[in-house]
Order: sequence, then structure tokens, then C-alpha cells
Amino acid sequence: MDFNRLDGDLRDLRRRNRGLSWGIGLLAAGQLLALVVILNLLGSTRTVVVPPTLHKSFWVQRDRASSEYLEQMAAFLAWLVLDVTPASIDWKKDLMLGYVEPEHYGALKTRQEVEAERLKRINATTTFAPQQLITSEDQQSVVVRGRLRTLVNGMETSHESKTYRLAFGYSGGRMHLHSFEEVGDAK
Repeated sequence: MDFNRLDGDLRDLRRRNRGLSWGIGLLAAGQLLALVVILNLLGSTRTVVVPPTLHKSFWVQRDRASSEYLEQMAAFLAWLVLDVTPASIDWKKDLMLGYVEPEHYGALKTRQEVEAERLKRINATTTFAPQQLITSEDQQSVVVRGRLRTLVNGMETSHESKTYRLAFGYSGGRMHLHSFEEVGDAK
């Protein structure tokens, strides 16, 4: 038996084991680093969604959307609610209700049905010309200012400045309307 050769082989095996231990340690550290990066990215990725019409680029993230997206949605929903005729109010109402958050659906549906019945009864048409949209990313809301023109039986009955506030929520990969209300001139 050659003890020098066996001792050399034993040292060589120990050196290889140390090298393998260092390699395993580096791989484990890499795995932990990758896990930390993935956990930090969860929920912070921006999802690209398409509003009814595209005029500007925008982003959405977790429970927030960019002011550009809010602006486009507010303009679209203002058109659905305020630019109506007796013939178009039903389909526009149904389309608008598709964007309403379930918690607020009942109240907005009732309000829109009452308004639809009123417009049909008096044969009224309303047109809204937005003049200014003021977005608040923090509150996820938009203030829309413009001129609302009302025609009853083809005759103009009013043409006045109006201000509306639309509040939104973003969840489940979709923008939802929380409220659509007329407000004074204050933000």
C-alpha cells in the first residue's frame, strides 16, 4: 500500500469537495437573489390594456392607472352618458354599465334608467362638448368641464357649462367606474 499516493488522493478529493461546496453556495445565493428580484417585480409590472379608443400611450400598475388612461376613459364615458338621443340612450347605458364596478352597479343603473325614461318621455337629446379634463392619479379621478346642450323636440332648451367628476378603480386587469356625478366648479 502506497500511503503517499493515498494521502495525495485524499487531499485531491478534499480540494474538489471544497470547490464543489463553493459552487453549490454560489448557486444557492443566485437562487435567493433571483427569488428576491421576482418577489419585488410581482405586482409592480405594468400591464398594457386597450381602452375603447387610443389617442395617447399610457400605463396601468397594480391598482392605479396613468393620467392619460384616466383621461381617455373619462372622455369615453362622458360621451356614453352625456351625448345621447332617445334612440341611442339604451345601448349607450348598457355599454357604460359594463365599465361600472359591481359595488356601484345598482345605483348607477337605476340612475341611468331613470334618466333614459325621462329623455324618452320628453323626446330630449343632449350633447356634451368637453373643454377641459383634469386628472388626479392619486385619487384615480377625472374632472370633466364642458358645455352641455339640451334639445327637446328639436328646440334648444339649454346650453350651459357643466362640470362632472368621474372616479375610477383599477382591479382585476380592468378599469371600473365608481361614480359619475355633477359637481360645482371646484375640483
